[in-house]
Amino acid sequence: MENLGKLIRTLRKERKLSQQALAQQYGMSRSTISGIENNTISEVGIRKVQAILSGFGYELTGVPRQLTRPTLDTLKTMSFHD
Repeated sequence: MENLGKLIRTLRKERKLSQQALAQQYGMSRSTISGIENNTISEVGIRKVQAILSGFGYELTGVPRQLTRPTLDTLKTMSFHD
């Protein structure tokens, strides 16, 4: 969520929108926008975040995360200089 909040703040500022203006556009409070941007809101609906991102021309997607860390043997075989 932290990266998501930073992205929303960056997009909002690029478009010279205040938190209040963005909040009004999506029927939210300014404190909700602030909480999203600062990662201090305990819960935010996925539809709210999706609506904001969609308005900025972005799409909310899920990406699988790596479930296990690579072993030392695996790391030794990897080339990091390509």
